[in-house]
Amino acid sequence: MGKLQHSAAVALAALLCASLLASCGKEPPRREAAPRPAEIPRTPLPSEQVPVPPLPAPIHNLDDYKRALAAKILAATPDSAFSGALPPLLTSIVVLEAKIGRDGDIVSLRVARSRDQKASGLALAAMRAAAPFPKPGKLMAGHHKTFDVSETFLFNKEYRFQIRTLAPVQ
Repeated sequence: MGKLQHSAAVALAALLCASLLASCGKEPPRREAAPRPAEIPRTPLPSEQVPVPPLPAPIHNLDDYKRALAAKILAATPDSAFSGALPPLLTSIVVLEAKIGRDGDIVSLRVARSRDQKASGLALAAMRAAAPFPKPGKLMAGHHKTFDVSETFLFNKEYRFQIRTLAPVQ
């Protein structure tokens, strides 16, 4: 084999090795059947009503209270919410902290966590629209004037939310 032929053979072998190494770790493309229209998750139109869960039974603990609070928020703002599975990537997550008085009124409300001013404003407005909330009753310590509770709002790209307490399990 001549010097030129040897160099060409080495270059070809190197090229083959490089292309084999480049394809390592990559899965071959898969052809998946297109989802049927009934399987495609969608956000309901504003005119569609999001199902509001019935108000829970008597409130015995913090979980019961949070479910009642979330149901009241959804009932007050059905056009601001969405139902069904959460999207793989949420646009925003807002955590609100509220102090609820003995009569169920909001004594104070603040954003505890958020990176999105628009979503924060929508979450605050939803909480205010739903007040007054159920009376905390026995959940309040005897001498306390307020009951502290937090709630998390999960926003999709249309800035509609689900409330974490009632959101479907991922």
